[in-house]
Amino acid sequence: MEKVRHSVSNVIQNEIRFYSFTMFSDDLAKCSFVSTRDEDPEFGFQRVLDESRAQQIADYIDNEKGSIPTAIILSAQEAANFEVISKGKAVEFHLDPKAFLILDGQHRVYGFSKAKSRLRIPVIIYSGLSRKDESRLFIDINSKQKGVPSELLLDIKRMAEYENSTEQLLRDIFDHFNKDPRSSLYGKLSPAAKSKGKISRVTFNSAVTPVAQIFGNRDSDELFDILNSYLRVFITCYLKKKGYEEGIVSSIVFKAVLNVFPEIASKLKDRYGADYSADNFHAVMVDMFDAIDINKIKKAGKSYLSLSKHFSDSMKTKFTL
Repeated sequence: MEKVRHSVSNVIQNEIRFYSFTMFSDDLAKCSFVSTRDEDPEFGFQRVLDESRAQQIADYIDNEKGSIPTAIILSAQEAANFEVISKGKAVEFHLDPKAFLILDGQHRVYGFSKAKSRLRIPVIIYSGLSRKDESRLFIDINSKQKGVPSELLLDIKRMAEYENSTEQLLRDIFDHFNKDPRSSLYGKLSPAAKSKGKISRVTFNSAVTPVAQIFGNRDSDELFDILNSYLRVFITCYLKKKGYEEGIVSSIVFKAVLNVFPEIASKLKDRYGADYSADNFHAVMVDMFDAIDINKIKKAGKSYLSLSKHFSDSMKTKFTL
């Protein structure tokens, strides 16, 4: 059995010792494993590996020449024959397939193994842990660490030049709604974080993305004007009159209002051509407003599609042949 030696940093936190160093990705793949609940119902605690996620990591490494500096966290098992030598400045262990249990980073390890590139990977190794210690550490790692909010990631994507064309368009429309005093959503948006009583960028994008297929070649300024006219009518001529203007910031209500937009815009175009003014939106929506049950908005539940269907059905109640 191949035995390897690595110089390490010996770290102690609250009397808990671990060892930090780097090893090559192919060596890491040879000597680490996961223990899932499916494979080991009594002692397993890891998630089942996701092949597609691992492939994304491999593609990121190979095709985008990316780097992932986050350390893989391992627990030395009996098969490792893990030894601390040179007065704590180095360690030795066997490259056995069952040498180290992965406590954090299983998809990164799998992704690195699928990549063509051979990389040095930061690792942290605990030694002498019981299965109880390992499971508790796994829980602590996955519950104490908080991921970056999706809202913040979206907000900084332009800086990183990672946006696709749709994301760029949605960003421009959102920013227009957020900054223009004429906006029907002025003061009701939160660009970089979730905020009570405001619509986040994630919610905005989720609501507007399905509508984007009907945008054609219009630029963000035109789209702001059209959507702003529509939303202003819905907010001013219905929600505000019903004393529930704040309802628009509910993610369910906002998504439902946007989901029915293509149907309303289609009716407007059939009647008035491509003149998407607030007056024309109001003319198309006035009968719908008479039929909407405000209680269905106030008690929208968790399904925006159900509320959107109520809006759509409300447009058809006054039709006679």
